[in-house]
Amino acid sequence: MSGELKVTCDPADVGLDAGRLRRIDAHFAPYVDDGRLPGWLTLVSRRGEIAHLSAYGVRDLASGAPVETDTLFRIYSMSKPITSVAAMMLYEEGAFELTDPISRFLPAFADMRVYEKGTAESPITRPAAEPIRVWHLLTHTSGLAYGFQHVSVVDELYRAVGFDRSTPRGLDLAGAVDRLAGLPLLFEPGSEWNYSMATDVLGRLVEVVSGQSLDRFFAERIFGPLGMTDTGFHVGADDAGRMASLYYAGPDGRATLLDMGDSAFRPPRALSGGGGLISGAGDYHRFCQMLLGGGELDGVRLLSPRTVAYMTRNHLPGGADLEEFGRPVFAEVSYAGVGFGLGFAVVEDAAKTRSLTSEGEYNWGGAASTAFWIDPAEDLTVVFLTQLLPSNAHPIRTRLKQLVYQAIVD
Repeated sequence: MSGELKVTCDPADVGLDAGRLRRIDAHFAPYVDDGRLPGWLTLVSRRGEIAHLSAYGVRDLASGAPVETDTLFRIYSMSKPITSVAAMMLYEEGAFELTDPISRFLPAFADMRVYEKGTAESPITRPAAEPIRVWHLLTHTSGLAYGFQHVSVVDELYRAVGFDRSTPRGLDLAGAVDRLAGLPLLFEPGSEWNYSMATDVLGRLVEVVSGQSLDRFFAERIFGPLGMTDTGFHVGADDAGRMASLYYAGPDGRATLLDMGDSAFRPPRALSGGGGLISGAGDYHRFCQMLLGGGELDGVRLLSPRTVAYMTRNHLPGGADLEEFGRPVFAEVSYAGVGFGLGFAVVEDAAKTRSLTSEGEYNWGGAASTAFWIDPAEDLTVVFLTQLLPSNAHPIRTRLKQLVYQAIVD
């Protein structure tokens, strides 16, 4: 494997069993061998040291180019924690309060309506009693939706005006967010949890409050200071050869090339803080280490420890979990014992999750089966990268979690 990223310790020195860590590779290699995945990369870090780093398979099936430590991946919704950090950096500067209505900064959201009943052709709505507040965007309790979920009439309304897997053609982020504001909400803000385009709206709020485009804010305030040199909204010509191709799970279960992956090679018109970033294992590892360090890495501080602690606690009313308060992203996935903070899912009750983890562990993943988590109790971070849509095609995240935790032996 090429690049500077490498194992930095003997796993035993940080309480991990090397033989047990190799079970990760043994489990996921067959996913490549039988065609379920093109390739993958796994990074496990404990106590600030990289204890396990492995890659298997290819980044492009046609060329046979292998996955390497500097391979670039579309991280999709793993962009959301980065956008949430950006917003909270501005919050720490006094730019807004979490209780502020977003219409203060985005006037198109001043008079929202809530869907009650009816079809997409004839929806019946009523005025919202509660404004969307900044806190609602960070917690996915805004009442906004995603068109690709194909669950509700509101989702259908999103698709009808161009919000499906991306934003409407021809619109920049400002235009897309204004169009979004013209659609009804799925529910009264604050009354439920629903995975949505809230973080895209949050990205636009970052632009308005900071006076910078989202890509410039990220580059100057987060990526540059943290040394995240491989993260951005598109891949330039010099790095195109490192980019992994995008696949979907075909009818036969095998990874099949997806043409929409070509968009990674040109600057997007709308900068999606909810799902538009491309990154690599080394960069996302540094982002995770910054969070694990209470907002600081290598002398660079983005957030205070108190802010990180606040972001990574469960904010759902009454300490509810997503199973109780949320509309599940995938019906077949259990969200018992998992709450939601400001940009992250947070483990509230490890026993209820039916997995080896710790209370306070926080995480999220991306549409192309990427995943990360941070466990402060175990001083642990994990990053898994691949390129297969959809993220629930295989039980990658649950299996990875049990394989990592069984390797902890101290």
